[in-house]
Amino acid sequence: METNILLENGTNELEVLEFTVAGSHYGINVAKVREIITYQNVTPVPNAHPSIEGIFMPRDVMITVINLARELGAKNHENTEDDMMIITNFNKLSIAFHVDEVVGIHRVSWADIIKPDNTINTSDMGVATGIIKIDKKLIIILDFEKIVADISPETSLKVSDIDQLGVRQRNESPILMAEDSALLSKLIIDSIHKSGYENVDACANGQEAWDKLAEWKEKGIVKDKVKCIITDIEMPIMDGHRLIKLCKEDDVIKDIPIIIFSSLVNEEMRRKGEALGADAQLSKPEIGSLVATIDSLLLKK
Repeated sequence: METNILLENGTNELEVLEFTVAGSHYGINVAKVREIITYQNVTPVPNAHPSIEGIFMPRDVMITVINLARELGAKNHENTEDDMMIITNFNKLSIAFHVDEVVGIHRVSWADIIKPDNTINTSDMGVATGIIKIDKKLIIILDFEKIVADISPETSLKVSDIDQLGVRQRNESPILMAEDSALLSKLIIDSIHKSGYENVDACANGQEAWDKLAEWKEKGIVKDKVKCIITDIEMPIMDGHRLIKLCKEDDVIKDIPIIIFSSLVNEEMRRKGEALGADAQLSKPEIGSLVATIDSLLLKK
């Protein structure tokens, strides 16, 4: 089963692939999915993380296989010959997730995705990014980036890249950022602060960022309040692509440079970002490149 559903740019919609693990229903953004196949035999890797089943090589590409049942803490779970593999690509990594069954694909609006509260999802422990209700059934959208980062921390933000920048001059240029992950938001802000940019205003989603921009525009101060915008793509209520579309269609705001900083920057998503008018697009591990890109865009102002 291949996933090649195309969405119009900036509609604030996404396709969610529904699958099951140990009787529970979960979801993943189709934009992260490259292929869905029946379960393949894997080669175990000595001393690997307990959630890593091993590796296999479809079409001469080595892919790591993560057993989601183990990672999610499912007890007494047994594999069957009908199990599936969801092969993903994000943060420039190709990883297969071993699941029980693939149910189908749903087109939903980011506005319909419920953000888990702190009783379900703490900023440093939870792996649920959102919940949707379809046909009286709750589907939990998993944070696959965090799952992978918990197993292999070096796949997360390369904050060590900031240390290599050395001592830099302080800069008061105001930056507006939209990022729904509290943990990543803090890491990004700390890294940007360390690189010299002291004035970062963080929002939890695209809607919060757009509301601030609209308010500042109404007061005639938007160009003083924001010199650069950084946005994730996947966010509840309003995603990054919708935020960019609104900004670039506004005669006052359109000149403010926008950087997409997301795990979803692949070839297809890059084309979408370019069509919407994003000024730069970077994959989330590249925090050092993010700082360099901010430098470059602000120099043009």
